Amino acid sequence: MSLLLRGGRVVDPSQDLDASRDVLLVDGEVRELAESIEASPGVEVLDVAGKVITPGLIDIHAHLREPGQEYKESVLTGTRAAAAGGFTAVVCMANTDPVNDNASVTEHILAQATRHGYARVYPVGAISKGLRGEELAEMGRLAAAGVVAYSDDGRPVESSELMRRALSYARHFGLPLVQHAQDLPLSGEGAMHEGEWSARLGIPGIPAAAEDLMVARDVLLTELAGGRYHLQHLSSAKSLDLVRAAKEQGLAVTCEATPHHLLLTDEEVFRSGISTNTKMNPPLRSERDRQALLEGIADGSIDCVATDHAPHHVDEKRVPFNVAPFGIVGLETAVGLCLDRLVAQGVVDLSRLVDLLSCQPAKIMGLPGGSLRPGAVADVTVLDLDQEWTVDASRFESKSSNTPFDGWSGRGAPLHTIVGGRLISLSASE
Repeated sequence: MSLLLRGGRVVDPSQDLDASRDVLLVDGEVRELAESIEASPGVEVLDVAGKVITPGLIDIHAHLREPGQEYKESVLTGTRAAAAGGFTAVVCMANTDPVNDNASVTEHILAQATRHGYARVYPVGAISKGLRGEELAEMGRLAAAGVVAYSDDGRPVESSELMRRALSYARHFGLPLVQHAQDLPLSGEGAMHEGEWSARLGIPGIPAAAEDLMVARDVLLTELAGGRYHLQHLSSAKSLDLVRAAKEQGLAVTCEATPHHLLLTDEEVFRSGISTNTKMNPPLRSERDRQALLEGIADGSIDCVATDHAPHHVDEKRVPFNVAPFGIVGLETAVGLCLDRLVAQGVVDLSRLVDLLSCQPAKIMGLPGGSLRPGAVADVTVLDLDQEWTVDASRFESKSSNTPFDGWSGRGAPLHTIVGGRLISLSASE
């Protein structure tokens, strides 16, 4: 199986490359990059003149909901959504039903991913059994079954003693510990960011300190126990300062930010008419926090962008704000939003965005991909920087449509998604 991408602009930060190149993919790997490559007989040629070729984009924070909540999403629909959004791989969280705290659940997810093949799927195993925070999951067996990290995402690890042991044990398997940082008692029954807008709307608030306290504790535990610590969906300016300080100490601490925290603030809850599609955890923060995150994206303090794709059935969101579940979908909107709101507006250049969405995610999770060097896995995303788009949630490949970005317009979008050298087509559903 051979595919030649001809005439495109290759942007690959792993090689410090931004130049016109042809790219030849053979038998699932990158065979050659050159200014001009002749197509041998039998090689399929894809003309991408005027388009951008990047290493396949990787989302390291998604909820595919299978097993147990397939009415919200499944491996099939989630990977179709990923491919539609330009992602060649997704890292899926462990808060399924049953929880991915044992090898049989991991194996089921991997089998479903192999069966459907729209994007690569890398499962995350639970830190604690049942996500209860009481007893460590069987981390060794999970690693052997194929998990790429450990996380109780959806809940934090509240016990400092358990978190210390988890960091220590994860070191033995060379895998990162991935944390949803939130002090639950301080968060209370909060439903949005604690600040001016929660006060105006009379909605219980979640202070930014609920994140900051947990991040501070976790940095101290990482210094004590060692290991690799990755902070999910960083949302506050203070947490970013704590991450910067940890990096300066030389600790193996990384973090991600989501498009919604980069682009929206708590005022959006008011502007949306208190739409439950503006309810996520951590909540949309203040403009000061948002600006701090944009600075972190630009200066390299934030390592990557991840979607926190969290699908919910429409009926679950069609309830009063305070009782609605947290979370929004993001796989099909993230790339276009980042191209239009971050690159086009000069927050970052295109190479930095590719680093945030491909090279760094691969590095953090130890995944194949993140590069177009010869010999690398043939996962490729082709971008059209001139393509105009309008978000229409009713047309998502995902089973769910809970997004605050419905109706937004912009320019720049994924054009082709190539996984293992195979051009992904979504024209027919299974």
